[in-house]
Amino acid sequence: MLTRILTAIVGITIGVIIVLLSDTIVFEIAIAALSVMIVYELFSNCKCMEFKLHSAVCFIYAGALPFLTQFCSMNVIYIVAAVCVLIMLTGFIAYHKTLSYDKLCFMIASTILSSAAMSCLVLLNKMDELHGAFYVVLCLAAAWLSDGAAYFVGTFFGKHKLCPEISPKKTVEGAVGGIVGNIIILYIFVIVYSMIMHSKGYEFSTNYIWTGIVGLITSFLSIIGDLSASLIKRQNNIKDFGKIMPGHGGVLDRFDSVLIVAPFMALAFEYIKIFY
Repeated sequence: MLTRILTAIVGITIGVIIVLLSDTIVFEIAIAALSVMIVYELFSNCKCMEFKLHSAVCFIYAGALPFLTQFCSMNVIYIVAAVCVLIMLTGFIAYHKTLSYDKLCFMIASTILSSAAMSCLVLLNKMDELHGAFYVVLCLAAAWLSDGAAYFVGTFFGKHKLCPEISPKKTVEGAVGGIVGNIIILYIFVIVYSMIMHSKGYEFSTNYIWTGIVGLITSFLSIIGDLSASLIKRQNNIKDFGKIMPGHGGVLDRFDSVLIVAPFMALAFEYIKIFY
């Protein structure tokens, strides 16, 4: 427990620094690094690293997408994705004796989906000149604090297993605690942020109904992301995706829920803003 908490404190500190630098290229560099590490962890645990050419293409794409999202049009992103897939397919023909189609499909799909999900943080950041950085904070809070609330409630009050065959430690009580806790925490974040910004002279209204809906939906999405990652680990007979964060595992162990929450929030905030 202590190791987990200390690692979380270090991670949050680094995250705060990155968010404070969200108007610089440091933000895209950080997202790119995380995207590459997620793809690396997936490939390592699913026995794909032996395919050097394909792995290299996937790493390059994962690292480039946050920058393409920030500085280029969607047409450029589509072209880059198409070129990468073409190289992968050409390599599939060249290495057809060792590379199976299911591995190829996994590498392509996992790279595109995870990288696109992480790049949604870039979309959130540039979505609003004033509130963009807070949208990123809210997204990470919705993914992480819901999981944290569920963990603590489940630890002390959990009695009924949620999905024992996938994640034996998760409980119904923990899930409910995560949902309620997430809604409350997002309200606190939004209220405090609004007060701070108003005190600085910024005038805007806050959609508190939409805040509660976002908190509710992201709670369920966080659970789905966490359980999906647990299922992948169980089917590959691994405990964690990595060891870079003591007590938490790898990058993907911490960002599994973010990969589901970030695309939802990027799409939702495109049409309905919390601040207006």
